Amino acid sequence: MQVRTIENEALLVRNLSKGNLLAFNTLYKEYSGRLYRFALGYLKSEDEAEELVQEVFTIIWEKHTDLKEELSFKSFLFTIAFNIIRKHFRTKAYLSEYFKTGISDNLDIRTSQKITYDSLYQYIIELVNKLPERRKEIFIKSRFHGLTIKEIAEEMKISHKTVENQLTDALRFIRTNLNRENISGILFIFLFLS
Repeated sequence: MQVRTIENEALLVRNLSKGNLLAFNTLYKEYSGRLYRFALGYLKSEDEAEELVQEVFTIIWEKHTDLKEELSFKSFLFTIAFNIIRKHFRTKAYLSEYFKTGISDNLDIRTSQKITYDSLYQYIIELVNKLPERRKEIFIKSRFHGLTIKEIAEEMKISHKTVENQLTDALRFIRTNLNRENISGILFIFLFLS
């Protein structure tokens, strides 16, 4: 029975990698409930757990051409979910610590209002979209999808050094723009360098 399930899943993953929407929907129905319960266990919020499920399957669809039927789809799915949850907690903890330390006391009201997670995140997205295409792709794979330098290098068929250089340039560009806008670099470091 287990072998049959694995064979069916491999077939679904193969079809999904070719852009088959029915295969995507079938895998969504199979895993969305489990993924939701997994997320809810960590996040303790139904809304956030639902958002996580949507985010994970959005990433799956965006990366469907990279899927390999011989790899465990379930492991891939839950690795993405875990990386998102980890980033969520890291961000929450750092932001909480940042505001507790009173560092923001030195900032004027206009700047303090800018430093909400959502507005900072939105601003960083705008900056990321200004990066050259390849640099942007590498940055997104690293910071938003949680891939390692090695994984990015293999996926894009480029050297580790190229990935490192592109990430360094992307981070420098974003940090420079945050400094220019008078937004504290501490938040940036917490969100993207840790």
